[in-house]
Amino acid sequence: MAQLWGGRFTKETDQLVYNFNASISFDKKFYKQDMEGSIAHVKMLGKQGILTGQEVEGLVGALKGILHEVEEGTLSISHEYEDIHSFVEAELIRRLGDTGKKLHTGRSRNDQVALDMRMFTRQELLETDGLLKELLHVLLAIMEQNLDTYMPGFTHLQKAQPVTLAHHLGAYFEMFKRDRQRMESIYHRMNYCPLGSGALAGTTYPLDRQYTAELTGFYGPTLNSMDGVSDRDYLIEFLSALSTVMMHLSRFSEEIIIWNSNEYQFVEIDDAYSTGSSIMPQKKNPDIAELVRGKTGRVYGAMVSLLTTMKGIPLAYNKDMQEDKEFAFDAMDTVKGCLALFTGMLSTMKFQKGNMESSAKNGFTNATDAADYLVNHGVPFRDAHGIVGQMVLCCIEKGIAIDELPLEELKDISPVFQEDFYDAVSMETCVRKRLTIGAPGQEAMKQVLALEKEYLGSDWKAGLKEWEVGLLRDV
Repeated sequence: MAQLWGGRFTKETDQLVYNFNASISFDKKFYKQDMEGSIAHVKMLGKQGILTGQEVEGLVGALKGILHEVEEGTLSISHEYEDIHSFVEAELIRRLGDTGKKLHTGRSRNDQVALDMRMFTRQELLETDGLLKELLHVLLAIMEQNLDTYMPGFTHLQKAQPVTLAHHLGAYFEMFKRDRQRMESIYHRMNYCPLGSGALAGTTYPLDRQYTAELTGFYGPTLNSMDGVSDRDYLIEFLSALSTVMMHLSRFSEEIIIWNSNEYQFVEIDDAYSTGSSIMPQKKNPDIAELVRGKTGRVYGAMVSLLTTMKGIPLAYNKDMQEDKEFAFDAMDTVKGCLALFTGMLSTMKFQKGNMESSAKNGFTNATDAADYLVNHGVPFRDAHGIVGQMVLCCIEKGIAIDELPLEELKDISPVFQEDFYDAVSMETCVRKRLTIGAPGQEAMKQVLALEKEYLGSDWKAGLKEWEVGLLRDV
């Protein structure tokens, strides 16, 4: 079939070359953005007197009709076309004749695809941010319910000091909050419109790029036409942010997998988010957590792939940049799917509070507090450290926790110990005494929860998407 660029060529492209060059199989994913961008472009051409009012009305009406039919499933995006742009223009020409051929006035496929990809990525970023916010709401609810659910805190995967489940999950709250902050930062940096950059050097038509930017929800036009068609920094940043989201989800998944094991039994995963074994009937496997952990690598791969593609490309547009899409689309879908499933798994998960507290006690997580008790009674810290070491050794031999040693045996180790020692090393006391902001003590955690509630009560996206309401409005 004839191509948009066919005038220069005297014979048909080899079919293998055509297939290798075509992008319709994946760039059809942003058909909506392509048509929305085209509507904005047509409206601008009409405003500038480049197209007549009748032409604008016909083109916008036809574009809306095509969009509606594609979304309703009555019109299929045919793979006989090289890309989504060719499909839309051919369909316009079929419906409008010569008027359809005027759609491309003052525009190149280079700035057109740059616009489509930027608009698509922007929408994906907003959706990902929304899923992150849903996850944060679930985390906050669990934190509020578990201010006094004691559990061991770990370093080197060894039990270290007692914390609460609220405090432990609060660490992930901070991670995912930073992920949202990255989304906001990327959005503001990327939200400039490349349309009007032409192939690389702009156009001689009197385009109003600011108006086009406003119609498509951007802050303004990009300020260099060569950069406008060849910039993919925003996509690299987004893939980097998605990789960090997956890293956080993977760390969290790893802990859930450990907590779900028979050795820990800290959590029970809902049946809807786990599977059994084909041969071992007793098994309940944390498949969703394992898959989230496993899918992290494919998101990393998308980021590295795009970085590698972009590293050797001279200005301005090069066909290599077609490779910015398939892996990126896969990464975006993967992260959204993982966030949705992980949030569902977490919201239905049951926490075995008794097992958590027992693990903290039997892991001697209050050993530091026992040393602090001695220091507060006049024993030098280095001596206190040795005394508590003897206590722990004695407890290991007896298979008991520190606060289960009889007072007589404690006094045999050091005469400094008194009856008040047991209260000093209880899980409640050990946690409650940690009052600095960011610590697991209940008062400190209540301050943090108030701040997190305030944070979730506002949304940086408020008002950003108003442009979507007006974009497809009748001329």
